[in-house]
Amino acid sequence: MLDGWATIEGCGRYFSRNPDVVTAPLGATGLLVSRAGFGCYRVAGGTASHEAALRLALATGINLVDTSANYTDGQSERVVGHLLAELVQSGELAREEVVVVTKGGYLQGENLALSRQRAAEGNPFEEVVPCDSDLAHCIHPDFLSDQIGRSCRRLGLATIDGYLLHNPEYYLGWAKKKKRPLAEAQEEYYRRIRQAFEQLEREVAGGRIRFYGISSNTFPADSGDPQFTELARVWAIAADLSAKHHFRLIQLPLNLLEPGAVVEKNQPGSRSVLALAGERGLGVLINRPLNAFSGGQMVRLADVPAGRRQDTSEIIRKIRAVTKSEGVFWSRLAPGLALPTGLCLRIKEQLAIGDVLKHYWKNFGGYDRLQQAIAVMFMPRVNGVMDFFRQQAPDNEELAEWMTAHRQVVKRAFDAVASVYIEEAAHRSRLVSERVAAASDAWAREMALSRRAIRAVLDAPAVTAALVGMRQEAYVRDVLAVLAGTGREEKGLQAWEKFAGGG
Repeated sequence: MLDGWATIEGCGRYFSRNPDVVTAPLGATGLLVSRAGFGCYRVAGGTASHEAALRLALATGINLVDTSANYTDGQSERVVGHLLAELVQSGELAREEVVVVTKGGYLQGENLALSRQRAAEGNPFEEVVPCDSDLAHCIHPDFLSDQIGRSCRRLGLATIDGYLLHNPEYYLGWAKKKKRPLAEAQEEYYRRIRQAFEQLEREVAGGRIRFYGISSNTFPADSGDPQFTELARVWAIAADLSAKHHFRLIQLPLNLLEPGAVVEKNQPGSRSVLALAGERGLGVLINRPLNAFSGGQMVRLADVPAGRRQDTSEIIRKIRAVTKSEGVFWSRLAPGLALPTGLCLRIKEQLAIGDVLKHYWKNFGGYDRLQQAIAVMFMPRVNGVMDFFRQQAPDNEELAEWMTAHRQVVKRAFDAVASVYIEEAAHRSRLVSERVAAASDAWAREMALSRRAIRAVLDAPAVTAALVGMRQEAYVRDVLAVLAGTGREEKGLQAWEKFAGGG
């Protein structure tokens, strides 16, 4: 386990080696961080590309890492911890040069199983909020104490720099479903936050964390929203606990299609949440700078290549090619691998993509939803099977040839299905990109929509850093290109107001 924590001197030393990366102080902590952080939402253990991307980021100027106990069921924290230990041991990095932020509050996977086991033993976590059959939420002190210990072990860190309550507004959503009076629900909500803050102050005193905060999707919401989290009230709770409190950090969404953090005047004195955060010296981390929710759908803020819709017969032919390739594996290759029955069944489930596409290719609902399904559901399954085969049968040339061919067949099928949605998506991304360029000359100088979107977020008032999912080395390089020599746009607020107003 690595001792120590991020320090002002350590961060300064890190950027003396990476002078081209634009930085900002993390609020009143004084820690210098890159203005983009490595977001670990989908970082998974055993995925070589994810580890390579994080390694590149840490080596080339990104010293802020954001993860959570529930990201890939704890695997995200383990990947971060494994790589940090390796880099520190090799002398490539020092612990005090990297700011690590993690979060707690969700009960899913391992945490949900733990909660149920404790309940069965007569020692349940208190104040657990049930959400659905596979999800619950909790910020009770006992749960936070347990979670911080587990996060420290997964990360391999004696001390976590920043610890955030992860979407505590789940309580308000539950209270709304239960038809609790809004005023009563809000009083209980802020009581729970105060209780959590008291525990987090104890954790600071005990040395397991350095500072704390809240990650909430409802910081930018309309003040009348039943799930709204009011920063002014949260700040008042921390200030009431101690004049020397350690509430130093907030995280919230902001992107071109969800500008509430800039334009929604939801704080006392008709201020935005970002304006108040700046006044209070809070570090502000922005999540989802490239993934927006609009019209009930997730929209990826990136250029979509122009393309035509392929003929239905062509799409069906390419989907059938996937099914045929899967069949070749089972008829010709699998018998020679002598796979146990149970393993065969699991591999069959993972590889069965052709049949899914056959039945659902018309029903993904949009280009971005399809791309998300490919990235999150389909390709991890394919890559997992391929990695297993590569390890188990490294000298099987026929198997290697099939794997190469199968990847190509699967890609052609996905491209064919994507063509159903691509024209509408390309048109939408082009319109957004043009609006961004019209709002600011500085934004217009970035050629790609994704880079314009990140630049816009960095120019919003009081934003410290944008958290970007950089799961491939190419994404890291692209983000570094935005950061290289990019100063804050002095007219960022005006540009955001112009963009949000459609002008």
